Amino acid sequence: MFRALIIDQNEERKQSCTLSNLEESQLPEGDVLVQVNYSTLNYKDALAITGKGRIARSYPMVPGIDLVGKVLQSDSDRFQSGDLVLLNGFGVGEMHWGGLAEKARLKSDWLIPLPAGIDAKQSMAIGTAGYTAMLSVLALEKQGVTPASGEILVTGANGGVGSYAIRLLNRLGYKVVASTGRMAESDYLKSLGADEVIDRNTLSEPGKPLQKERWAAVVDCVGSHTLANACASTKYGGVVTACGLAQGLDFPASVAPFILRGVKLIGIDSVMRPLADRIEAWQRLSELLQAEDFDVISKEITLDEAADTASALLDGKVRGRVIVAF
Repeated sequence: MFRALIIDQNEERKQSCTLSNLEESQLPEGDVLVQVNYSTLNYKDALAITGKGRIARSYPMVPGIDLVGKVLQSDSDRFQSGDLVLLNGFGVGEMHWGGLAEKARLKSDWLIPLPAGIDAKQSMAIGTAGYTAMLSVLALEKQGVTPASGEILVTGANGGVGSYAIRLLNRLGYKVVASTGRMAESDYLKSLGADEVIDRNTLSEPGKPLQKERWAAVVDCVGSHTLANACASTKYGGVVTACGLAQGLDFPASVAPFILRGVKLIGIDSVMRPLADRIEAWQRLSELLQAEDFDVISKEITLDEAADTASALLDGKVRGRVIVAF
């Protein structure tokens, strides 16, 4: 028997979330069985657990889009019993049972070896949030954005992606401006490497199609009017990465920044990213992050605390990353 968080739905389509005991025989198909050491609680997981977002595509479902653990059984040539493996995305926690359980049966194509230089707990302190932040930073680098290019705006700065984006950009020598709705957290954001903290209200309301040029690049975790205003105030030839929708799925903007200033808008997908991109991102993370980063950006909870913490996360009461330990 092992414990798992289970999301289910009754005939009236009312969702429930319970902590249950399961048998291995109940796990879905896959060629690798993993003893989960740590998982995480992401924004998407919180939506799934609370039912405030229809994340689960079938029921019952174990949420959790991240996990790290030890291989117990493998029918794959890529992994052997005892290997430490890492997973982010690939529909796990949405279409296939995820990481908020003590065991998971998964497809080997979804897994990568735990990178050298970080341990299992540290990998989940990073999780999809840090991995997405790294993908965003890599996109800026590949578009030629350098520290000499100018200020980099990070929106949704108190969240997991925003926190890691600030730290990574700072480590690489960029000047970072953090946008947040929690100005009381300014000291925290500056401790991560933000040179300036601005109130999100300066970006979150409808704005002009073209605004004063300021940003050399943007890492946007918010979407909607915030993303539109960020694009409108990005400098000629600048780059904007979009990886979040905390404010909304809409994009109430015009084409003006793109055709008059040559601004590039790059979508950052972390779910279905090819393995080569994943390995590159995780290798850079292991090189750039240091031991002290993980305690600053993350906190640890148990599986029993996951449901309550999910509600707090959606209420904006959680900063940084949440690690779920087994």
